[in-house]
This record gives sequence, C-alpha cells and structure tokens, in this order.
Amino acid sequence: MSTHFDGEKFINQAPVPDHGFSDLVRWRFNREPGVWNDSNGVSPGPPPPERIGGGELRVTFVNHSTVLIQMDSLNILTDPIWSDRAGPTTWLGPKRVRPPGIRFEDLPPIDVVILSHNHYDHTDIPTLQRLFERDSPRVFVALGNRALMEKNGIPGSHEMDWWQDTLLSPSLRLTFVPAQHFSARGLGDRNETLWGGYVLEGDAGVVYFAGDTGWGPQFEQVRDRFGPIRLAILPIGAFRPQWFMAAVHISPEEAVRAHQLLGAGTSMGVHFGTFRLGDDGQNEPVEGLANARELHNVSPDAFWVLGFGEGRMVPRVPVGTLRSAEVVEQRR
Repeated sequence: MSTHFDGEKFINQAPVPDHGFSDLVRWRFNREPGVWNDSNGVSPGPPPPERIGGGELRVTFVNHSTVLIQMDSLNILTDPIWSDRAGPTTWLGPKRVRPPGIRFEDLPPIDVVILSHNHYDHTDIPTLQRLFERDSPRVFVALGNRALMEKNGIPGSHEMDWWQDTLLSPSLRLTFVPAQHFSARGLGDRNETLWGGYVLEGDAGVVYFAGDTGWGPQFEQVRDRFGPIRLAILPIGAFRPQWFMAAVHISPEEAVRAHQLLGAGTSMGVHFGTFRLGDDGQNEPVEGLANARELHNVSPDAFWVLGFGEGRMVPRVPVGTLRSAEVVEQRR
C-alpha cells in the first residue's frame, strides 16, 4: 500500500487547496485571459538524429510538455501529444494553437515513453496508439494508469510509485519522483491515479523531468537524492490566475527558483504556447521567465527557452559530478 494513498485517493506530500466547483465557476466568470494568436503556419523543425551516445545529451522541444531526450543511445519521449485537441474527443477540449515542432513521421525510433499523469494534455491516447503501433516503446505510467493503457490497446505498461526505480539499460536508470499536482480524466475520478515526475541517471548524467507541478518539497528531495543535475525540464505555463493555479502549476519565477534549488547545470522551460489552459497569454510564460532570470541573476544560457522543434546538445556538468554507470549499478 502506498504511503500517499488514503484508501480511496492519492494525496500530495504537502497540503493542496481543494478548489471545488464554486472556485472553478468564480474563475470562469471572472477570467482575464491573455492574448493568443493562431500560428498553425509555422514550419516544423528538422528531424532529430537517430541516436546520441558517448556520454552526450541532446534534447528537442516538440510542444507543450513533449520533449525528446536522447542519451545513452536511447530515445525517450515525455508526455507525447500530437493531437489537435487535448481532450476526450476530437471536438472537445483545448485546441492547439500551433503545430508540433517535429512531424510525427520525423521522430527517430522511440524506445521509452514516460507519462507524468493522466490529464489529457499529458496522456494523449491517439498519440500513444500511433507510437505503440510504430515503435512498441516501453511505456511508464504512474500508479493506477495501466488499466487506461490496456483499455486503449497499449499493453505491457509499467506502473511506478514515487521513488520506485528501474533499469532501462545497463547504464541508464529511471526513477519516478513526486510532484505537487492531481489527476483526473472525468468528473468523478479525481486523484484516483498517481502523478509525478521522472529522473534519468546514466553515463550522460542526471536528467529531471518535473511533469506538471506546483511548488513543493520535491525539488529539494530530487537535489538531495540525485546530486548534480545536468538538465532540468521545468513547466512555466498555465500559472494564471495564481490564486487558482499556484497549487498545481509553478510560475516562471518559481521555475527559476527551482532551477537554483536543484543546482541544475541547465534547465529548459516547457508547458507553454501550445494549448490555452490558464489565463496567461501565449507569450507571457516566456516573458515572465526572462524577467525572473534577470531578477535572480540566471543567464539565458543556463535556463533555456527552445523554439518549437529546436534541438540542442546539453552542456556537460563539471568533471567528477556526473552519475556514471558505476554509480547507477551500485544503486541496484
């Protein structure tokens, strides 16, 4: 039995305000949404390389929270969504305002898919079905989500609890870590499945994908458990109005604070500019991040905003701080 399951629902490490229906109505009837512009005419980025090994690390921002991580000769995809809407049908749910930065057919073979939680903008069944049909990747999900995968023709997914880990290869370990969020795909299933982020440890160092999260103790816990982080992938969008969103979505300023607390060599922002989810405008998370970097004296070279479809090699952390395959092996 999970220590963060009360017998009926999963719970966060720190108390989260329970914004009920009345709060949702209050927000919806008092919205001050920022500006969004349809940018479906944007051309996709170039195809990423087939593989990256030799201790190198490459990351490609596709859209929203979909990131291609290439390390230790494996291709890992986070929260993939290529659908036009983030919802239960093709006509219901937030509609994307710009296309994915990489065409689906230009993806290299995907070995591993990691899903942070079951919200429609993070667990997109049509995309997962396409990936499974094409590549049959190993799929990792939070506790309670295997049934959703099997129901939709994606067998063999691996459920994980917080702090549970597994080897993806002899040199690459995957650990599921806490986040401050919630789960739901309908009106009556809130928090019946778990949510979280992931840490990858291998020859290329440590990569932290935070998933969807509000501010919580997980940043300090990840730093203390995993040591120097080569790359932190942190959400920066859907943070307004903060009285409603702060419990489950960090702001750009909090993302910079998380970058510093984690001691990350490099961070990159995600969860912005794709779907209208909060009241922040399309460019507001990026502008807020720029202001926060200046406020906290963080260089743009240390906290990236990649263009949709842009890929970059991630700088190495100082010699002697990488988590090597030997260290990974010792934790077996």
